[in-house]
Amino acid sequence: MRHRAMRWLLCAALLAMCSGATEAARPATIDLRTKSGSLGQLAPVALGEGAVYVSAERLAVLLKGSWQVRGARGTLTVGSRSAHFTQNQARMTLLGAPVTLQSPPRVGPSGWLLPDDFLTRGLAKLAPGVTALRLSAAAPRPQPRPQRPTVAFEDLRLRSYPSFTRVVIETAAAVPYTVEASRAEVRVRLAGLGLQAPQAQEVEDGLVGALRLAPDNGDAVLRVALAAQAGEVKDFTLQDPPRIVIDIHRPKQPASPDGGRPGMEPLRLIVLDAGHGGHDPGAVGPSGLQEKDVVLDVTRRVARMAEDALGVKVALTRSTDVFIPLRERTNFANKQRADLFVSIHANAHPRAVSEGVETYFLSSEASDTEARQVAAIENGAVQLETPASRQKTDLLKSILWDLAQSEFQQESSVLAETVQDSMTQSMRLVNRGVKQAGFYVLGGAAMPAILVEIGFLTNPREERKLAAAEYREAAARAIYAGLSEYKRRWDQRMRTAQAAPARAQRTTR
Repeated sequence: MRHRAMRWLLCAALLAMCSGATEAARPATIDLRTKSGSLGQLAPVALGEGAVYVSAERLAVLLKGSWQVRGARGTLTVGSRSAHFTQNQARMTLLGAPVTLQSPPRVGPSGWLLPDDFLTRGLAKLAPGVTALRLSAAAPRPQPRPQRPTVAFEDLRLRSYPSFTRVVIETAAAVPYTVEASRAEVRVRLAGLGLQAPQAQEVEDGLVGALRLAPDNGDAVLRVALAAQAGEVKDFTLQDPPRIVIDIHRPKQPASPDGGRPGMEPLRLIVLDAGHGGHDPGAVGPSGLQEKDVVLDVTRRVARMAEDALGVKVALTRSTDVFIPLRERTNFANKQRADLFVSIHANAHPRAVSEGVETYFLSSEASDTEARQVAAIENGAVQLETPASRQKTDLLKSILWDLAQSEFQQESSVLAETVQDSMTQSMRLVNRGVKQAGFYVLGGAAMPAILVEIGFLTNPREERKLAAAEYREAAARAIYAGLSEYKRRWDQRMRTAQAAPARAQRTTR
């Protein structure tokens, strides 16, 4: 009887131990609270060594902060306060002071995991007023309700520039997000963003290989696959409409040994853009001559002359009669890392007597009413694009290009004046001047960019000229001469800039 009782006691003890082990394997859910209520819950994870961890990304979202990863270091920022963690090191820095945790941070398939004792040792300093309450593991848990995304996805777009690639996520309202960067990819988690379907873009601009945006447990995750080693990754937000901007920079180039100032490098590649094309004829003359055919012929002639005599490479946005969306033209130039972008067009006007040539560079404000009208005519090609492409070309949604082009506005003005002078002086044409306007086709160019109007197709006399091969050859030669003069001045400035440090060094000896 005594042995039977001992066996029962032993079985009861084993059952109790197994029950306790089961509870230990399921750490209690952690509820983050403020005086106004719950911010949300964290689901802790127990790893093999017995340590308990929480998701860094989830913690950042609940605190309405940000989580950023640079190599083996991760930073959790809430407002102006930051905590810095190092992978596999228990020592961290909180508000500039060192703190040693019981366990080091880990990186799992779902991202970074932080030891849960950070919530007791550092949360109050990082996010004053927020406390972590552990819910009883034994208490019955309510069935989780599926969380519906609260913010609609609007658009995903990308621009390639010589020194960086910009990714823009547009949403219906502001969303919290976290950014992690590794050697292989940049990952952005967007909390509560709803997607109707996954988004994907092949890029291959030498820095970024592809974009993938897909739903993930009620959020959305953007993965930017890197085709080469990236430098600094920057992120910021813009409003009206709400946008998250991720700038992925190329590694910084070392200073040139010859002392030349940054940016003063030889001109190596010019992109020439023949306006319109395909199902977009552009302006049409009284006899039916179409702008798309005239400017393609002139552009090809300029390309031949420049490659033969300027010692530069020339790339064409189109070499045949095809339609290309406006935004893809400068995007092509950016991917090619071009030094100049020249878009060639023929003009139109309700008054048939309008004549002459004019050259434009980009500005958000038009020089005058006529410049605004010309831009409106050329921008009308966007209506011939697909709905998706048209949405991406929308000026209000793509105003970011104005920020990029402002860096080259002065140089674009110089290029425009040089080409305009060459056209009017060599061909003795009416000089309508250099003007500014908001041309979509120039938007986003990461180099000096101009648009040349070589004549009025709506003027019967100028239409007859533009139909003649001799006149097209002369117009092409005038544009080429302007590019040649610009290159001559650029080379002279570059030599002066390179010689300046040498002269300064001799004077100090």
